[in-house]
Amino acid sequence: MSRALISLNSGSSSIKFGLYTLEQDGPRHAAGGKLEGIGSDPRILVRKDDGEVLLEKSWPGGAGLTHEDLLGELYGWAQDHLSEHEIVAVGHRVVHGGGVFRAPQRIDPALVERLEAFSPLAPLHQPHNLAAIREIARMAPHLLQVACFDTAFHHAMPAVATRLPLPRRFAEKGVRRYGFHGLSYEYIARRLGDIDPGLAKGRVIVAHLGNGASLCAMRDGASIDTTMGFTALDGLMMGTRSGALDPGAVLHLMLQKGMSARQVEALLYGQSGLLGVSGVSGDMRVLHASADPHAKEAIELFVWTVARHMAALIGSLEGLDGIVFTAGIGENDPAIRAAICARMAWAGIILDEAANAANAPVITRPDSRIAVRVIPTDEERMIAFHTFSMLHNQQGARA
Repeated sequence: MSRALISLNSGSSSIKFGLYTLEQDGPRHAAGGKLEGIGSDPRILVRKDDGEVLLEKSWPGGAGLTHEDLLGELYGWAQDHLSEHEIVAVGHRVVHGGGVFRAPQRIDPALVERLEAFSPLAPLHQPHNLAAIREIARMAPHLLQVACFDTAFHHAMPAVATRLPLPRRFAEKGVRRYGFHGLSYEYIARRLGDIDPGLAKGRVIVAHLGNGASLCAMRDGASIDTTMGFTALDGLMMGTRSGALDPGAVLHLMLQKGMSARQVEALLYGQSGLLGVSGVSGDMRVLHASADPHAKEAIELFVWTVARHMAALIGSLEGLDGIVFTAGIGENDPAIRAAICARMAWAGIILDEAANAANAPVITRPDSRIAVRVIPTDEERMIAFHTFSMLHNQQGARA
């Protein structure tokens, strides 16, 4: 029987997971999948590393099934069908670690209580992250659980990049810029160091473009600046989130339109972005297929905001050597990449249209001053690396 760990990435309507065997050189992916449609019509797909389907199931009309219910179903199936593996640890993506947690942490009740305090800062994610932790603790209290923080990677940012222009008393209470998608950026920084060490040491903007979207400015593989700030609502326009917004607009909605704070929260997190502008969908694939002119306007605004924020990050980096596209849209949408690169052509980008259409690893021509790459992200693998290290350190301490 091989020893293994599980990597869990619990989102607002999905749970991505991976099973990794523990090898001498690190964790090795054995199987993985995704539970999606939570809150509507849940469905699950699990595949082995070689592509063989291990489980495919749906729950039509299962809108009432919670993350905990479905995680219990998955855990029960794994006990019955993956008995050749001894699960010894579970690593979790935790979106918010505040200004305290700069590295992964072993989970205990005291840590969960501290992380609960950050839930108002990441209401779409943190409660689900913690729900998964509690459910695993209930089902398998003997397992080591490790929290891996999306905010940790951005602790490298200079102090000026963390400040908000508010009275200092608020900064002293933790009202500052944190940054998110850190596990994705950490994985890209490592991967870029493997495949293009020269570029990895330079000035790079990584574009994590998906339903949640942000940019990170890196120098020598470290975060210098990022578009998300105090919360994961800031920065780029997203699937249903507004992104950066004039605070006066929020005051107007509350003072002149009579909206409550909760109504504004629901508007900005769940009814804005691509969905709000288009009135059609927050899914970029649906917008591409739509004949509605508002869908086209939403796509144009998304491209505009990405290019606008990229230009600002060039200022933070004092120059630019490369761009990396990643995540669902970044990895799989040539039209969006082409439109963004066209708006950034002034910076020296010369797109290779054929390479871009093929989702090639490098999508710029050899004479392009700026190298543009496409690198698939793997947050679950990053979680697995951290959990493996925690296991190794724990065993070393016992020895």
